[in-house]
Amino acid sequence: MEFNQAQIEAGGPAHVAIIMDGNGRWARGRGLPRSAGHSRGAEALRRTVTGAIELKLDYLTVFAFSAENWKRPTGEVEGLMGLLRHYLRSEIAELHKNGVSLRFIGEPSGLPGDIVPLIEDAENLTTGNRALTLIVALNYSGRQEFVVAARRLARAAVDGRLDPDRIDESQVTGALFTAGIPDPDLIIRTSGERRISNFLLWQSAYSEFVFLDKYWPDFGKEDLEAAILEYRGRRRRYGMVEAG
Repeated sequence: MEFNQAQIEAGGPAHVAIIMDGNGRWARGRGLPRSAGHSRGAEALRRTVTGAIELKLDYLTVFAFSAENWKRPTGEVEGLMGLLRHYLRSEIAELHKNGVSLRFIGEPSGLPGDIVPLIEDAENLTTGNRALTLIVALNYSGRQEFVVAARRLARAAVDGRLDPDRIDESQVTGALFTAGIPDPDLIIRTSGERRISNFLLWQSAYSEFVFLDKYWPDFGKEDLEAAILEYRGRRRRYGMVEAG
């Protein structure tokens, strides 16, 4: 399929989120260790970020490491943390050069201590960039995000800063990790799985979903384009009746 750049840009979306799934199965199918799949997955992320900039997306959110991923074998988790360290040390300058603003969501307290300052440095360095906002969900759980938001609102109520009877959707939204970030218009999941896996539970209420029968290491700009074109062919009614 040939993609028309003007068509891609004309109808959005502004914010795409991706559940990057299938690294291990990609590696297993080639007789390689799972670490090889994660390394190739990092290459796919580079391609996708470049594609998102070229397609003029405003926001790209990627599910990099869930709170549940700590249950994986110790060696695999250590390898993923090592890959994250490498990415934060070697890729940030290039992202900054390309105008990417980085933001991390999740529970930083659960990460290895040396990674937290690397995250803070990356966010501080890139904070003023405008080409693309890249949100990385790291040690992230949608349900835990609700718990954190509830605690924040409860503390505000106890301190007298918030009337519990006046809590509405906007205040809940503002207490989430993603405060200030618009909800994703489109969520893509690779690997053939058809589930949300505790990702952006509140924010995805009206998102469109595209599920791809392709493992994440094989994902590239053309797949992002195809998903965007599929998105643009849909009608987002938000519970209303379509006119006509």
